Amino acid sequence: MTSFINSFFSVATLLSHFLLVFCIIAFVYRKSWGKEIIKFVHQYSLWLGFGASLVAIIASLIYSNVIGFEPCTLCWWQRIFIYPQAVLFLVAIIRRDRGVWNYSLPLTLGVFLVSLYQTYTNLGGTSILPCTAVGGACSKIYVLEFGYITIPLMSLTLAVYLLFINLIAKKYEDSNS
Repeated sequence: MTSFINSFFSVATLLSHFLLVFCIIAFVYRKSWGKEIIKFVHQYSLWLGFGASLVAIIASLIYSNVIGFEPCTLCWWQRIFIYPQAVLFLVAIIRRDRGVWNYSLPLTLGVFLVSLYQTYTNLGGTSILPCTAVGGACSKIYVLEFGYITIPLMSLTLAVYLLFINLIAKKYEDSNS
C-alpha cells in the first residue's frame, strides 16, 4: 500500500509540474492564446485554492496516520501554514470573497519558505536546524521518486501553485479594474 500511495502522489506531483509549466507559459502569453486559461484560473481560483489545500491536508494525514511516517518539526510548520487555508477558502467560496488571497498569501509564503528549506536539505544541502522528531525523521527521505520528488517537494509544489493562483487572481482583478 505504501508503494502505491508513494507512486500515486509522486506521479500526481510530476504531472502537476508539467501543468504548472504550461500555466506559466499561458500567463506569459495571456494577451493571446493564454487568455482563456488565465481567465479560467481566475474564475475558479477559490475552488482551486480550496482543492489544493484540501489535497495537501489529506496527503499529509495519509502519510502520517495511515502509512506511519513521523512528521518532523518542519513538516509540522508546513501543516500549520496549510491547514487553515482550506477553511479560509471554504468560507471565501461561501461568501464569494476574493479578498481571501490577502490572508492566504502570508500563509502560503510560510509554506513556501519552510518547504524550500526542507527540500534543499533533503536534496543534499546542509541543515542549520536540529531535528526534534523521534528517530531523526528530518533527515529521513521517505519518498524519492523520479530522482527528485520528495514529500517536502510535494509541499513546495503546492506552495508554488497557491502563489501562482494568487498572482493570477490579483493580476486579473487589477486588469479588470
